[in-house]
Amino acid sequence: MTPAIFGISGLALTADERAFFKEADPAGYILFGRNCETRDQMRALTDDLRSIHGRDQLIVSIDQEGGRVSRMKPPEWPKYPAGEAFAKLYEIAPASAIEAARINAEAMAHELALVGVSVDYHAPFDVRRPETDDVIGDRALGSEPMQVAALGRAVLDGMARGGVVGCLKHMPGHGRATVDSHKELPRVSASEEELEVDIEPFRTLSSHPLGMSAHLVFDAWDADNPATLSRTVIENVIRGKIGFDGLLLTDDIDMQALEGTIPDRGAKALAAGCDIILNCWAKMDDQQEIANRFPTMSEATTARLERVHAAMGATAQDCDPAELLAKRDALLAIAEEAA
Repeated sequence: MTPAIFGISGLALTADERAFFKEADPAGYILFGRNCETRDQMRALTDDLRSIHGRDQLIVSIDQEGGRVSRMKPPEWPKYPAGEAFAKLYEIAPASAIEAARINAEAMAHELALVGVSVDYHAPFDVRRPETDDVIGDRALGSEPMQVAALGRAVLDGMARGGVVGCLKHMPGHGRATVDSHKELPRVSASEEELEVDIEPFRTLSSHPLGMSAHLVFDAWDADNPATLSRTVIENVIRGKIGFDGLLLTDDIDMQALEGTIPDRGAKALAAGCDIILNCWAKMDDQQEIANRFPTMSEATTARLERVHAAMGATAQDCDPAELLAKRDALLAIAEEAA
């Protein structure tokens, strides 16, 4: 099995994609707006992916947070708020904010599961700061580690209740980035002591089976390599200080924070200790080269992947998404009325 998650070019698989995916047997797939038109279309696409592998337990993933990060959009799907809405409510009524975040995530997960999505790269556990770049911005769940952990746990719990596996991202923390890692490499000069604030939410939820790395350089840990490509950060901080032993994905390997060819970036990430290369943009040449260079995954990665598979749908419960969203809106109205 190729230790990679690949993108798909359109609303349905091409013949070349189907043949390649069958041969390469990647760990999973990621969907974007280009792959999401209607419920029936998405279900047909995800069913097709599962038929290639001959099994139901498969990472079919998406970035669906709400706000700016929404691949499945109205009018076909409901509109979901960004994390900031729950952060504002937390300042007034923490218990209500936690419940609102949970039921919002559960309703979202129900919609995802209906179209065959099994993994959502939600929630960001990045601790927001005044200087945080807008690439995180209103996606953040707060500026205090305890708040971020509490709301993030609620999101992961809600996702699980809807049958979907959420994700701890972006380890070891993206909140100090002052530039957009999609466009350039952020560098963080904070001390190791100061960075304890950033890793605390991840440490609190470290038993979760799925996480994602960050494309940031942390001078206190490794001044030469971004976290995704740093064995020091992955071994000593993510696996060590944070205590995360789940499946570690790279953030999108195509982002401009990283240098070199896409396969070379993937090679460096795997060598540093990431389990899976997240290759989003459905460029067949890159995908084929990754599959050629890394045809098998390690035993440790295989075991971690199996834990993610086991979590898919394990705690799914029946729900009425419309009823959940009505409850969410009633809770969020508390913050609006107090404003």
